[in-house]
Amino acid sequence: MAAPGIAPRILCIGIPVRDLTFRVEAVPARGSKANASHLAEICGGNALNAAIAIARLGGRAAFTGPMGNAQETSSRFILERMATEGIETTHIVRMPGLMTPVSAIMIEPSGERTLTIYRDPALWTVQLPDANELLADCQAVLVESRCASFCTDLCAAARRRGIAIIVGVDRAMALTDNLLTAASHLLFASEQLQETTDVADDGEALKRLARLTPAFLAATRGPHGTIWLNEGGELEETPAFPVQAIDTLGAGDVFHAAFTLRLAESGDVREALRFAAAAAALKCTRHGGGMAAPQRIEVEEFLRGSRESQPSWSPRL
Repeated sequence: MAAPGIAPRILCIGIPVRDLTFRVEAVPARGSKANASHLAEICGGNALNAAIAIARLGGRAAFTGPMGNAQETSSRFILERMATEGIETTHIVRMPGLMTPVSAIMIEPSGERTLTIYRDPALWTVQLPDANELLADCQAVLVESRCASFCTDLCAAARRRGIAIIVGVDRAMALTDNLLTAASHLLFASEQLQETTDVADDGEALKRLARLTPAFLAATRGPHGTIWLNEGGELEETPAFPVQAIDTLGAGDVFHAAFTLRLAESGDVREALRFAAAAAALKCTRHGGGMAAPQRIEVEEFLRGSRESQPSWSPRL
């Protein structure tokens, strides 16, 4: 945990993305086209969305990972937004000749999104800066699961220093993935948990993973809340907060960010899960992907208003 009165420094590891978002009534059928009612250009990528959320929630967010040429439009756009949010960018690795990823995202009125993204394959060959530089004054590390190839050694170094490693998992992992054991906390999306374990029930899937890793294990299930294993190996659930969702893009990233920050502040998993559920719920009520992450005061007010009507957790029966 951070020292009292000092905001935790959280290192986010991932690959930034320039997102072009289109609001549509419905995703067009193959071979057809449709008009969008709104277009926005925003920052994206799991770790960058999380860094924005951490900064807005009161943490000190630092970022490392690969980006393309300094002169390209996407790089300039992303770095300007990161500076505006107060994110530390000293350790971003520029890779000449490569492109910073770009995505096109269609968002329907329900908040559901469909996207396509281009990531230059050579970005995965990045060499991160020295661990001593990256981990100085660091209370936690938040990692995109897809970045295991270039960050596992850094995560192992962080764990040796007693630094929490939170992995946001939004794609299936191999059961031999080194991040499974390098992580202190694994936050899966339900679908990816089931794909990873080949088990259709979230609770049973978590129990299977618990035999492979000592990490804290949880699975987010959107409006159905989060299921997780406590220290005794028992299943518990943290309910989601009911809201009218209009844009789910980036909600999982905001959840991971809020969980990581609150864990670094309090050391309490149950409290961190509830805080994360509130932050993600608020994000879903507004357009803008990760750029719609709430401020700390909004989350705290939302939690105060929900305290009497919303239980903080429930056992898995």
